[in-house]
Amino acid sequence: MPVPDYGAAPLAKTFVLVRGLSLVAMVCIVGLTANFISEIVSTNVDPPKEVVGTLTITCLAALYCLISIPFFYARANLGLFVMTGIDGAILLAFIVVSVVLGKPVSFLNCKNVANADAAANASSASAFAESLASNLGKSGSTLGLHDWAGSTKMNCYETKAIWGLCIALCILFTCSALILPTLWLKAKRSGFTASKTPACTLSRAWFDVLQVAMIPPFDYFEHRAACKRKQNERAQRIATLPRPYLYPLSSDERDILNEDIGNLVQDVHKGGKSAVDILRAYGKAAIKAQEKTNCLTEIMLKEAEGWIDRDEINLKGPLAGLPVSLKDSIGVAGFDSSVGYSRWTGKPAPVDGAIVRMLKDAGAVPFVKTALPITLLSFESFNDVWGRCLNPHNAKYTAGGSSGGEGALLAFGGSRIGVGSDVAGSVRAPAHYSGCYSIRCSTGRWPKLGVSTSTSGQEGIPSVFSPMTRTLMDLSYFTRSFIQMEPWKYDPSVHPIAWRTQVYTGYKEKKSLKIGIMRTDKVVDPAPACARALDMAAQALEAEGHKVFDVTPPNPYEALVIASNLLVADGTQTFRGPFRTGESDDAGAKEFGRYMRLPRFIKWFYWAYVKYIKRDDIWAGLLEHWHPKSAAENWQWVTKREIYKARWHEWWNTFGNKGDGLDFILTPPNATPAVPHDGMKDAAAACGYTFMFNLLDYSVGVVPVTHVDPKEDMLSPSVKVNKMNGVAKGAYKHYDAINMAGLPVAVQVVGRRLEEEKVIACMERLEDALDAKGQKYELLNVLEV
Repeated sequence: MPVPDYGAAPLAKTFVLVRGLSLVAMVCIVGLTANFISEIVSTNVDPPKEVVGTLTITCLAALYCLISIPFFYARANLGLFVMTGIDGAILLAFIVVSVVLGKPVSFLNCKNVANADAAANASSASAFAESLASNLGKSGSTLGLHDWAGSTKMNCYETKAIWGLCIALCILFTCSALILPTLWLKAKRSGFTASKTPACTLSRAWFDVLQVAMIPPFDYFEHRAACKRKQNERAQRIATLPRPYLYPLSSDERDILNEDIGNLVQDVHKGGKSAVDILRAYGKAAIKAQEKTNCLTEIMLKEAEGWIDRDEINLKGPLAGLPVSLKDSIGVAGFDSSVGYSRWTGKPAPVDGAIVRMLKDAGAVPFVKTALPITLLSFESFNDVWGRCLNPHNAKYTAGGSSGGEGALLAFGGSRIGVGSDVAGSVRAPAHYSGCYSIRCSTGRWPKLGVSTSTSGQEGIPSVFSPMTRTLMDLSYFTRSFIQMEPWKYDPSVHPIAWRTQVYTGYKEKKSLKIGIMRTDKVVDPAPACARALDMAAQALEAEGHKVFDVTPPNPYEALVIASNLLVADGTQTFRGPFRTGESDDAGAKEFGRYMRLPRFIKWFYWAYVKYIKRDDIWAGLLEHWHPKSAAENWQWVTKREIYKARWHEWWNTFGNKGDGLDFILTPPNATPAVPHDGMKDAAAACGYTFMFNLLDYSVGVVPVTHVDPKEDMLSPSVKVNKMNGVAKGAYKHYDAINMAGLPVAVQVVGRRLEEEKVIACMERLEDALDAKGQKYELLNVLEV
């Protein structure tokens, strides 16, 4: 196996030799001490504690040495630095062993001790013990004679050999403790990196085994190193972009950024604009968005130009030349999909996932991947690998999650079309928090093969991939074009349902729509800003002659209870599995996991306090069932889900003839606008407005309506936050209209299952109604930011 030279090949080989000799010496010590102890025990005498201690320390040191060999091959600087400290600690341990063991044996004359065949002879044992006591007296030490009472001449020689080997190990570990920092310094000065030879690949495999074993402190140091590597890689990719990306936006590029995507596609088809020119315009805008919001993870601009040059992008397709941003969890060949786990970095996808293959076939150009929270289970986007994604309107607030990077990038203007995923509101919360458009598609409308997830196998509340865009026109064009590409040919889980133009057109042209307003989920009433946005939407629709009325659907709180128990039926075990020592968790997911893993008897006392002392049935009802489920218990919750879905189906059908008396429902996407960073620690449970429709698997879109007004949206003095239930209190803890001024506020447009065409048409009717009143949402202007 070739030895990595670390910039000093002879010294590196010397270290390997020293480590090998150390292992040989320790194997000898283990064999000698084991034999010594077995013979002593056979005489019904306890083995000497000095020898037992030596055996323990030697075994631990041998285990470390075995571990350090693949560590030495797999890591250049960091591994050597860590090993220096550990070798020094082991050196001190063997110095102590040599001193302690040397006291009873250093003066021994083994010729005067009885042979092994006289082991049972009391006089022989007595002679050895007296010899020890006499010699210890010369050294000024004392010894419990009964510990050595069964010893013989062979044991005497064994003890002397063990002592000598311990001294040898002191010398060997002194050498390694001096060699390692020298190699570290040489490697740092020479810029050495471990070569990717088969030997190094093998050692890396060994090292990965150690990471899975979570042996501290190795995985902590590797976690920090992995995060630094990925951040440096991102910075390097940006710094080494082709020269055109370094220039300011040209007038032609500004025109591209302001052009509707449908017109851009036509220009590419006709040859009026090139895909590379469009890519460079949005590449510059995306880099600008990254500087402001930290919304990007993988930078794929160089590769994207290569895909275009090699005709890997179908520039005759319905999305020809359009740059498309992707949530980090979507697999692109040659790039990581780490989901924010440092353990999953350095593992690029071997091939494109179904979504990416389909986008390329449609003519779209994947150019960046975007930020998300570790675990994917939060309305914030933070992890140690990439850092924290910021809201483009106010850096003190979150951009949302889990598709928060998409929300920030689109709202800023660094992309026009993107793909996120949604398991509890993850494309809708970012659209609401950051100010862009999205639709949560029903399961089976978009492909999902070739993606990473933190909860593999979780089907209680399926995650769905869905479009997010900068404008509503973009959303309509993108969704229609994507579905027209027949995604069921790329992923067997997709329903073979083509885009239904007649449904879309029917609702676009319907003279009077029937719209239900769900004003509250009766868990957390919407804050003033969100209530005002809902009123604005309702009034605009009513002014256009549509029929608007309040509705009270089946108990939304029940949906929150069922959905939260299904989503993490394993008690958060799966999504916590990849964590390394010291890796930061999302504030909300961490809090949720704490309740899930709390011992049942302890949680019962807390539950009883909340329910009977605080009289908070809402919070207590959630806490009661938050614990890991057995398979049978999980099936019971799935049954509850199906019963609840049937109730909604029957309720909707009570309007007119099988539901035709209710076209769609308007509701807030969340009780408040965006929260401050780490606000999800308190507000994570206040996700019922979006989570309910994941449980129902309904098609739901988000339309931004307005911005927080510090005067209009002040919380009334009559509102007593401390009197609210635990869920509402957590949400309102961070509501402050003054600090939130300017943050976007949206509404949800809710249709039934697999009604994407209808929902998009109704979203357009809503925006048209707002526009007619001069209230259409004003986007951030990337050219002015």
